[in-house]
Amino acid sequence: MYQLSLYEIGAMHIETLKVFCDIIESGSFSFAASQNFVTQSAVSQQVRSLEEKYDCRLIERGRTGVKPTDAGQLLYSAGKEIVRRFMELENRLREIGSVIGGSIRVGTVYSVGLHELPAYLTEFLRSYPAVNVHLEYLRANKIYEDLIEGKIDLGVVAYPAKRSQIVSIAFRHDELVLVVPPDSPLAKQSKVSFGQLEGQRFVGYERDISTRKAVDRILRDHGVKPHYTMEFDNVETIKRAVEIGLGVAIVPRLTVDHETARGSLKMLEFQEGVFTRPLAIIYKRGRELSPAVRKFIEVLTSNQALPKQRAERAAAERAAIDSIRPEREKIEKAAS
Repeated sequence: MYQLSLYEIGAMHIETLKVFCDIIESGSFSFAASQNFVTQSAVSQQVRSLEEKYDCRLIERGRTGVKPTDAGQLLYSAGKEIVRRFMELENRLREIGSVIGGSIRVGTVYSVGLHELPAYLTEFLRSYPAVNVHLEYLRANKIYEDLIEGKIDLGVVAYPAKRSQIVSIAFRHDELVLVVPPDSPLAKQSKVSFGQLEGQRFVGYERDISTRKAVDRILRDHGVKPHYTMEFDNVETIKRAVEIGLGVAIVPRLTVDHETARGSLKMLEFQEGVFTRPLAIIYKRGRELSPAVRKFIEVLTSNQALPKQRAERAAAERAAIDSIRPEREKIEKAAS
């Protein structure tokens, strides 16, 4: 079998070696291209140059994805450690030079990525413009898998699971609220009791999603057996289904700021109290975090007021809309 010496591996460009390792870990040329901010054709060219250099095939393409040949596995096994040590060295040099740069790969679910993180991302990029943040929307179980496999640097998840390979840092808590269509009888109220939810049609997350499990537990604890008419894997589709009258839903409050402000959904709190879902920042135990990743965690954990400020702005927008609604209805009535 063809043997690759460490001297030969060291003679390569580290960037090319990293691209090759990303292909093997992900099983995808397109994923490796996105992670290294190059085109897919550039990735293919880098693989060809490696194969020409060593005069052997390194990768096999099949229906199930990309797999290494024996030579490719040898290169990957030795190369991933070289890439890891080089990146650690690069991070330390950046720290010494007080330059925070590079890239961060963050995996999160839609409800967090679209509605919780934007304010933090804006704050982070304002302070560290040289950092490239690559945000990926994934199911929670895939976030844990990708962290362990080294495909992402951080995850931000709801209801963090306890795993020996994962470090979890408390982030914040979402308030859970009920949303209904504006023409629902419940829309006349500002609060709702669980007793009023018996017999209601529900739209919810799919059963294996942690937020769905938590919502079902809350309903069960208050004597409600929900009848789900539709189930989805993301909050955006859930909201659209509620808007067109397919049912009611329990969702994180921040995810419905826009819809409640424009009047396409009505949000109700629970009379029985406040119910929240915990969010956490997670990363692989034992992994050395780059300066950029550490600063990103610092921004997430030290600027807890950012979503609150945005929620207050949304409340002000709703109040402004409510103040002009009677006048607008009067004009529309006169025009008709």
